[in-house]
Amino acid sequence: MEELSQVKAQIIDFVKDCGDARSLELLDLLSEGKMLRSKLILKIAGTSTESIKLCAIVEMIQSASLLHDDVIDESDTRRGKPSINALFDNKTSIMFGDILYSKAFTELTTMNKDVAYAIASSVTKLSIGELHDVEMANEFNTSYDKYFKMIYNKTASLIESSAKAAAILSNKDTKAFALYGKNLGLAFQMIDDILDITQDSETLGKPAMLDFVEGKVTIPYLLLYERIEEKEKLKSLYKKELSLTEREWIKSEMIKHNVLIDSITQAQKLGLEAVEAIKFDDNEDLKSIMNQMINRSF
Repeated sequence: MEELSQVKAQIIDFVKDCGDARSLELLDLLSEGKMLRSKLILKIAGTSTESIKLCAIVEMIQSASLLHDDVIDESDTRRGKPSINALFDNKTSIMFGDILYSKAFTELTTMNKDVAYAIASSVTKLSIGELHDVEMANEFNTSYDKYFKMIYNKTASLIESSAKAAAILSNKDTKAFALYGKNLGLAFQMIDDILDITQDSETLGKPAMLDFVEGKVTIPYLLLYERIEEKEKLKSLYKKELSLTEREWIKSEMIKHNVLIDSITQAQKLGLEAVEAIKFDDNEDLKSIMNQMINRSF
């Protein structure tokens, strides 16, 4: 998409406005993501000065959250490239994240107040989600409610608010598009959690099955724990460096108990609900975004 090049150029201009050469150097080292939120905004609101600005703000917020996330998770890679904290140190990653956050909020103050409120409030939720994610890693979680509340706050809330803000800019049904964004975000995270188990390290750009080692009990593990008899064995592998035999045991049990299939089915159900919510808009591009996201392999 040509529009995504405009978004990237706008981000560079925003960081240039900070008047700090080091920040520009660090920006250039950030690994490039799928820009899902920008694609969503542009498909709902179309391309304009305001929608490009909104995309840039949201992408800067997302990048800032990932910079902090890499420090929290002690990650050495991000999308197959060395993370900023690995290249330099945690302090650099945290402070650069703060620069992106603060500049994004500075630019947000120049936008429609309802747009600004939608985005700003979702960043509060995102931060709460990060906090809950860290706290949930202290013990083996068996609560679906806790899992879904955490992934809503940490991942879905910013996607939800991006869709809502885009609808505000284009005078569309904010409730319907917010629901689409929320379900897209939930399904996106669930698929991420599934791919952590089904894909290899090279495809993921990080070690496979890392979530469980880091203390994340995601939807496949919740379903597995509910269905297997050897619950204590599964819990004994929690937050442990897994051997090949242990990884294969987990995968074989998930296949045996239809865990992966049922996890994907739950994500697909959310996707269908999202598409149904905006069927009045007859937007094939949004249907395509949902389908591509649910059926992706990385």
